[in-house]
Amino acid sequence: MTPEFLRDAAGVAAVFGFFAMAWFGWAQEAPPAKWLWPLRIGSILSGLTAVAGGLLLWRHWSDGSVIDASVGPKFGIVVGIEFALAGLGCGLLAWRKRADLMSAWIAFVVGVHFFPVAVLLEIPALHVTAALVTIASIASVFIAKARSLTVSAVVGATTGPILLVSGLLALADALTR
Repeated sequence: MTPEFLRDAAGVAAVFGFFAMAWFGWAQEAPPAKWLWPLRIGSILSGLTAVAGGLLLWRHWSDGSVIDASVGPKFGIVVGIEFALAGLGCGLLAWRKRADLMSAWIAFVVGVHFFPVAVLLEIPALHVTAALVTIASIASVFIAKARSLTVSAVVGATTGPILLVSGLLALADALTR
């Protein structure tokens, strides 16, 4: 990951660990039975990553961060736009009776929002995470249809590991400074 500040690496680990756990959880909505244990293990590892990152973030809260008075509001705007687009898209999908695609839509919005976040946080490696999550969100719809799986299972089973690995890389980066 290599963000400039340890605090930012720890923050990425905490946030990505938390959201990886959420994606692994969403994948457990209706997965094939043989996916359950790997998804559960992914959830546990993600939770441990979130806790470790969170503790490290708390310990280094007063250290430097790229998020300052200039970056903070911009970051808030990006996240606000992300939430608005996710909510509007899910509302439209519900209205069109396509709630089955909500997980893919949310993953798509999350993936796309990582591109400006990578720039704001000055972490070029987040572009890789952004691209992988965006691609996974689109590919999951086609994979789910081709294999008669629920979209949420495929999206969660692809997005969860991407965020977990990214979170673990950020945690390793923070711990080795």
